[in-house]
Amino acid sequence: MQSAFLSSLNEAELLALPYLFEFWALPHQITPEGCWRNWIIMGGRGAGKTRAGAEWVRSCVEGAGPRDAGRCARIALVGETVAQVREVMIFGESGILACSPPDRRPEWQASRGRLLWPNGAVAQVFSAHEPEALRGPQFDGAWVDELAKWKKARETWDMLQFGLRLGEDPRVCITTTPRNIGLLKELLEAEESVTTHAATEANKANLASGFLAAVQARYAGTRLGRQELDGVLIEEAEGALWTSAALEAARVRELPEMSRIVVAVDPPVSGTERSDACGIVVAGVVAQGPVQDWRAYILEDVTVQGASPMAWAEAAVSAMHRWKAERMVAEVNQGGDLVEQVIRQVDPLISLRKVHASKGKAARAEPIAALYEQGRLHHFTGLAALEEEMCQLTMHGFHGKGSPDRTDALVWALTELMILPAKSHMSPQVRTL
Repeated sequence: MQSAFLSSLNEAELLALPYLFEFWALPHQITPEGCWRNWIIMGGRGAGKTRAGAEWVRSCVEGAGPRDAGRCARIALVGETVAQVREVMIFGESGILACSPPDRRPEWQASRGRLLWPNGAVAQVFSAHEPEALRGPQFDGAWVDELAKWKKARETWDMLQFGLRLGEDPRVCITTTPRNIGLLKELLEAEESVTTHAATEANKANLASGFLAAVQARYAGTRLGRQELDGVLIEEAEGALWTSAALEAARVRELPEMSRIVVAVDPPVSGTERSDACGIVVAGVVAQGPVQDWRAYILEDVTVQGASPMAWAEAAVSAMHRWKAERMVAEVNQGGDLVEQVIRQVDPLISLRKVHASKGKAARAEPIAALYEQGRLHHFTGLAALEEEMCQLTMHGFHGKGSPDRTDALVWALTELMILPAKSHMSPQVRTL
């Protein structure tokens, strides 16, 4: 259909086609319909957020497009710094000037820090480092770029809101890579906000050859990759036992030869689609020298969601054979002897240690968190979902959705590999404290 359409165009129409954005736009770049105040375009690096923001400004100024709320006469362009607004939002390869047709291209007035369109519309430049600069001016629209990295995000956003008092329906377009800041989370949850989202891969046709393969090879399966490539907001609870920075510091890309490997299982109460996940984590230890020098590695997260007992048992046993693990550790608080029975239906000869939880999940996790602080625990690649969950667990409870089953399995595995051996090397007096 597109080929037929292109064949039907004359020379003048073909020259105008690059500026017909809705023809080329990806779904996440098209202005949403309906009543909204904030349009949040959240995506990975290179997902086309800047182009979407620039085209939205252009449509507002020109008063064109079926989803346009009406022509804007005064727009605020807000970035982290004035230089970034100028170099990315205005003069960038996907910026406003590059997107504008020659006969409607605005003039950059450097001395006044603004763009002036032929129809009289004005876009003024502001820096998030100077929120007070937004005190006084008024607008009927704003484009806000990379809000999640602003150091003075809330102060700048508040000052902008007081200035959005022109026109019948002032709106804001927010283009950002997600980060765990309170303001962004509040905006995402607000009734007056709409969100479109895309990973970097969605825009691969417009990215340099080899770029996507290179960054995916390095960052796929990591928390940083989830944030910067998938455009996913990685939440971190206040007072969490683990932080994103600590887990990134624990990452390794090569594994030493392991002294022991175990598979830990935290089974769900039931086996339906709405059940908690069955946490399954593979971990190994390099037991060289004194026990206080041992190092452990989280090798794989094999957690399954909504699986029947037989399905999660097969997944756990398969991981055990794949990694040549010597033991499976399974919590039996919920299923009792049924947990062992279903595992032995899959492999009757498996070495199994049944464990009972006498403390809460956070209390069991605290000694493991201390080992991370000592730099003795490491993560192999591909553990993003597990790490996201870990950053939601505090001593006061779990702040994510559902139950921290992946984290609980990790704790059982590391207790087997690190905590129990350390206790066995203590004197009887210390063990009883």
